Amino acid sequence: LKCINWTSKKRSQICKTLAPIVTMTNKGHISSLVLTFIFICSISTYGQTRKDSADKVDETKMAMREVGAKNMNVSLVNLISNPEKYHGQTIQIVGYLQLEFEGDAIYLHKEDCEHGMTSNGFWVDFSDKISKRQNLKSYSEKYVILIGTFDMNSHGHMGLFAGTLKNIRRLDKWR
Repeated sequence: LKCINWTSKKRSQICKTLAPIVTMTNKGHISSLVLTFIFICSISTYGQTRKDSADKVDETKMAMREVGAKNMNVSLVNLISNPEKYHGQTIQIVGYLQLEFEGDAIYLHKEDCEHGMTSNGFWVDFSDKISKRQNLKSYSEKYVILIGTFDMNSHGHMGLFAGTLKNIRRLDKWR
């Protein structure tokens, strides 16, 4: 059994533990070798999946704590009517998300998006972690909940939107 290219200390320890089993396989117990291989593959895949999930949960939980501590659950109606009140603040909003070329935005209603009412929408800019980790397109044309930092002076593509939600750290489907 070659234990080269293991990416974690844990896998290396597993390799040392399984070495006697592999020695047995050299005596004719092929099924033990197959089971050992399946076991190792399962552990490495399971560990990576848990790490990715944990990263998402940790980032989302941190953002939710920040919003909860400041009581910054904001309706889009309040954000449209009082943008200066929330400028530079981390906020949580719910709305209809549209992701398209030069038109990534969250709207008050689906109909606002369909009728091009950009004054009832906010440009969205996702954090690098969210962009890399989640399939953003799967959230498009759905109601979502977002947490990000509001910028009332940035108005998105061609200055059409009421503001921008930057560095979005939470993206989940709403109901």
